[in-house]
Order: sequence, then structure tokens, then C-alpha cells
Amino acid sequence: MKNVFTIFLFFITIGLSRAQDSVGVVEADTSYWLKSIEGTFALNQASFSGNWTGGGVNSMAFSAGLLGRANYAKGNWSWDNTLDFLYGVVKNQGQDERKSNDRIFLDSKVGLKASENWNYFFSGNFLSQFAPGYIFTDTDRTLISKFANPAFLTFALGMEYKPNDEFSLRLSPFSPRFTFVTDKKLYLNVPLNYGVPIGQTVRTEWLAFSLMADWNKQLSENITFKARYQMYANYETLAFNAIDHRMDLILAAKVSNAISVTLTTIAIYDLDQDDKVQFSQGLGIGLVYKRGNFPDGK
Repeated sequence: MKNVFTIFLFFITIGLSRAQDSVGVVEADTSYWLKSIEGTFALNQASFSGNWTGGGVNSMAFSAGLLGRANYAKGNWSWDNTLDFLYGVVKNQGQDERKSNDRIFLDSKVGLKASENWNYFFSGNFLSQFAPGYIFTDTDRTLISKFANPAFLTFALGMEYKPNDEFSLRLSPFSPRFTFVTDKKLYLNVPLNYGVPIGQTVRTEWLAFSLMADWNKQLSENITFKARYQMYANYETLAFNAIDHRMDLILAAKVSNAISVTLTTIAIYDLDQDDKVQFSQGLGIGLVYKRGNFPDGK
């Protein structure tokens, strides 16, 4: 698993690094690249005096994110690369610290133009989390996830519809996926083991259909909206309730060049994890640093 992740990260890094200016050599023609790097950091704190009659809990929370993109387009060929990291922790008085956000998303796609709005494409993406996750009780906590437990490596071959710079839709009738759970004892706490057979570390789904839709919209000069929807359907177990769905929504308002307010929402339905929809939401204000030549909102 570590070798597969390392190789995949290597190719993503190549895509991102190729977009950077060369140092100490004659600069190549980089006009075909759009690249950006954006870092965010937010810190939230609340405290109450002992006689505060309204009630409340002293708390401290922080979150940090990193979004890197490097897209190349020349002639009929394109190569798009995305690195999206997000991590957050909240600490309430009298409780252990708990994750509020945790995401690793890497995506790389090669495209060949078929017509004005359609491309052939081949892509790979990796999805996991950085840190252990727990179910908490009043007296104990139970480990249910950690780095690469689970992790999802998905490849896709198909057609992409891209009518403009804001929207893209990938349709892949051939989309093998590898689900990793490297800790063979995790099933003791998670009986479904994220779909991986007990005693094994990987589940392979060769025959499957996948869909990914991205919409990045500049709503106003200082407000952007980003949405990413992913759907995955295994032909061998095809049923309405067995189709996986994931929706990521981000609404960001820029207060100044260095400060922004961000609302994030994630909804997941995956029968291998739970038979109900999982939902998370976060709101934060913090520092943002962005550099690159991507147009705002793209």
C-alpha cells in the first residue's frame, strides 16, 4: 500500500512541480500552464467565566488546508493535477481532542480533445485521511480509522464533458477501484471493514462505473462556490442502495487579501461504511495565502 501511494504521489508531484518556474536555467515556455497554491489556517477559541449563566464550554479549535493545482493544455492534450489537504482539531474542556476535518485527496487526469466540449480521459485519484479517528463514549474511545485505513485508489477511463472553465463532468464505464485497510485488526471495531474481506488488506473492484462532477463558480468579486460530486457503481453488486455517493461543498467569502470565511459541507453514502448518509459541516474564519495564475473562482 505504501509503495502504491508513493508512486501515485510521485506523479502528482511531477505535475505540480513542472508548473513551477525553473531556477538557474533558461526558462521554458510555461504559457500553457495554469497553476496555484493556496494555504489556509483558522483558529477558534471560546471561554466562559465560572458564573456564566448562559452555559457554555471552554474550547479551542484549529484547521489548516492546502490546495495545489497545476493544469497544462497545449493543442489537443491536457494534464490536470490537484492536491487537496484539510485537517482540523477541536478541544473542549474536559474532553480529549477530536478531529473536525481530515482529508487527503490527490487527482491526476490526462485528456485528449475529441470535440469542442468533449475529451477522452484517463485519471487516477487517491482519497484517505491523515490521523486516527475514534468513536467517543463518556469513559472510552474506539479506533475506527487512521491513515490508509481506509484508503481508496480509483482509476477511470472514459469521456469528459467540459463546456467551460467552471464545470466538468467525467463519465467512466471502466473504473477499477482499490480499497485498502492495512490494519488487519480494525474489523474488530468496524465489522464491515470498509468492504475489505476480513484477513486481507485490499479489496479490488475491476468492473465499475464512476462519475465525477466539478463546479467552481465565482458568485461575486469576493465570494466563490465550489462543488465536487463523486459516484461509484460496481457492476457486480449493482443495486440502488449499493451505489456510493460523495458530495463536497465549499463556500468561501474573502474579507481581505489575507482573511476569508469558509463554510464546508461533506455528505457521504457508502453501504460498506454505514447504511445511512454521513454528514459533516464546518465554519471557520482565518488566514489565507494564495499564489499562482489561476483566475479567481476557477
